[in-house]
Amino acid sequence: KIVGVSKLHSCFHEVVPDYIETGTYMILASALGDAITIENIIPDHVESLISKLEDVGVPMEIGVDYINIKAPEKLKATNVKTQVYPGFPTDLQQPFAALLTQAIGKSVINETIYENRFQNLYELNKMGATTELLTNQKAVIVGPTKLTGKTVRATDLRAGAALVIAGTVAEGETEIYNLQHIDRGYENIEEKFRKIGAKIERVTEED
Repeated sequence: KIVGVSKLHSCFHEVVPDYIETGTYMILASALGDAITIENIIPDHVESLISKLEDVGVPMEIGVDYINIKAPEKLKATNVKTQVYPGFPTDLQQPFAALLTQAIGKSVINETIYENRFQNLYELNKMGATTELLTNQKAVIVGPTKLTGKTVRATDLRAGAALVIAGTVAEGETEIYNLQHIDRGYENIEEKFRKIGAKIERVTEED
């Protein structure tokens, strides 16, 4: 509820870091299995993801405005249920699914926010993942599976992020189409992935 006033005055406001982008890079770091530090973040905003990463066995060092993701010895399966904030974000469900393809055992994902948010699983299966869609809002992922580079398509923003993560850990070359979806939520995603050693480049139709 907003009540109008006769006059507005200046103030200072700082936009908070994007916690979905933060979570995406945390998941990527966990999948790569290397020591990666993500800075300029608010750890409290990704508390639900931190909890799930601890469940699957990812060691972390959490600071005031950074998180250091260390190399996990192995990843363990877990169950995920999306919820409104501060619960597990639906926007991190698809990237987290890419990580779960490398976890030992059977993971179950319950999507309670949006229907039909499992289109990425069909693309992950092309790459060698073992997933099964039980209902429009429930899926099973069995791992670990060896992912192989394929030609895949981003069906939406977060599905695209999931495929970039999967392509980073897959053996061989992965081609991802429909980049316009990814660009809606990530600025220069390929540049940030390259900073941590990923071999990734954007190719135009003319190339």
